[in-house]
Amino acid sequence: MSRGFAVDLGGTKIAAARIEDGRIVQRHQADTDGKAGLDAQIAAMADLLAQLGYAPGDRLGVVVAGRVDAEGRWQAVNAATLPGIGGVPLLDRLRDRFGGDITVGNDAAAAALAEARLGAGKGVEHFAYLTVSTGVGGGVVLGDRLLASRNGLAGHVGFVSSPLGDDRCGSGRRGTVESTASGRAIAAAAGTADARAAFAADTDRARTAIDRSAAAVARLCADLTSIFGLDRVAIGGGVGLAEGYLPRVRAHLAAEPPLFRVEVVPASLGHDSALLGALLTDTDLS
Repeated sequence: MSRGFAVDLGGTKIAAARIEDGRIVQRHQADTDGKAGLDAQIAAMADLLAQLGYAPGDRLGVVVAGRVDAEGRWQAVNAATLPGIGGVPLLDRLRDRFGGDITVGNDAAAAALAEARLGAGKGVEHFAYLTVSTGVGGGVVLGDRLLASRNGLAGHVGFVSSPLGDDRCGSGRRGTVESTASGRAIAAAAGTADARAAFAADTDRARTAIDRSAAAVARLCADLTSIFGLDRVAIGGGVGLAEGYLPRVRAHLAAEPPLFRVEVVPASLGHDSALLGALLTDTDLS
C-alpha cells in the first residue's frame, strides 16, 4: 500500500499530506502564490512538508497543475494559471532540494488514477475522471493503465473544443470546454466574483451560466465515451461537486443517444484524490 509524503500544487491551493497504508493520516494546506516562480513554489512545498515531519530521503510524490513531461519539466498550459511557471525543471530541482525517491506528475492525472483504483472507478475497465474547478482537467484509465504521453499533454481534456463556447481559453485555443465550463467561465458569465458566488446567486444569469457549464461537461462525457468506450465517468472539483451540479450534467447527458449515455458519478475521494494518486508511482503520471 502507498506510504510516504505527497504534495498537490494547484492554481488556488497547495496541500501536503503524510500517507500510511494508502490513507491520509496528516494534512496541511496553504494558498498558492500564483505568480511565484519555481524556487518559491518549492519553498512553499518544503514549509508544508516540514510541518508533517518529512525528512530528506523520504518517499515523496509531487503533482501540479499544468503539463509535466517525461523529463519532469513543468509547464503551465493555461496562461492565467501559474504564469511564473514555463518549462522549468521541476523533478531535477526537487531532487536537489530533497533527494531520495521522488516522482512528479499532473494533479488531475494523479486524481484519475486514485479514483480508478481506490474510489469511484473501482470495478470498471474503461474509466475517466473529470475535475471541474478553477479550470477543467482530468484523466483516462483504461485497463488499470493511465493514459499518458511523453509531452505530458494527455488527459488535458479541458482544452478540447466545445460547441457551446466561443471565448479564448488560457491555453490559447478558442471555444474550449475550460473556457465554457470552468469556475472562471461560470463567474464571468454570471457576473459574480467567483463560481461559489454564482451558485449562491438566485438569478437567471447565474443559473444560465451554471447550466451551460453542465451542458459542456455532459457533451465532453459523451465525446470521451465515443473515443474510449467508457464504462463510467467520475466528476470532482469544487464546481463538479457543488450541490445540484451533477444532476444538471446527467440531465443534459440524457438528451444524447443511448450509446453515449455513460454512467456519471461523483468522485468519491473528495479533494484529496490527487494526494493519494501522487504515490501510485507504478504508473507514469507525466
